[in-house]
Amino acid sequence: MNYSTFTERVIGSARLDPKCYEVVEADRNSNLQAFAVVLLSNLAAGIGAGLQNVGGATAFLLASIASWIVWVLLTLLIGTQLLPGKETRADFGQVFRTTGFSASPGILRIFGLVPFIGGVVVLGATVWMLFSFVVAIRQALDYSNSGRALAVSLLGWLIHGVLIFGFEMTAM
Repeated sequence: MNYSTFTERVIGSARLDPKCYEVVEADRNSNLQAFAVVLLSNLAAGIGAGLQNVGGATAFLLASIASWIVWVLLTLLIGTQLLPGKETRADFGQVFRTTGFSASPGILRIFGLVPFIGGVVVLGATVWMLFSFVVAIRQALDYSNSGRALAVSLLGWLIHGVLIFGFEMTAM
């Protein structure tokens, strides 16, 4: 597969194909596509969670996108400044695009509405997204192994979580 279409890229990234992430990383014209994947994934999550009023769904969507951008920025900082590999050279756009496509398994979260199995599907899709985020980071930051990518992803996620929690506590 050459990953030239949006659909091929969504499927390739969900399959955790490193080649797909390399194509997306190099394609500076795919920023909008990456954003669309994040939008679709979070829209599916909102629908799957049963958000029905427009105000709540819009707030959820905006918060989800802002949260993802914070995680991307933290991951970029940690991956290029604190834990770079020998070959690490990346910019915001590369990490934005690869991690955007890593959200593709999240589209399955729409099935959260399905009785009895919805929660399992949402959990599975969320774990799958974390795996794809690690592959995306490994490729974007040119790491030679997944261990460093996992450490960077988890550290960014933890710091992101602390920041979001702190923000929520001050807003109360």
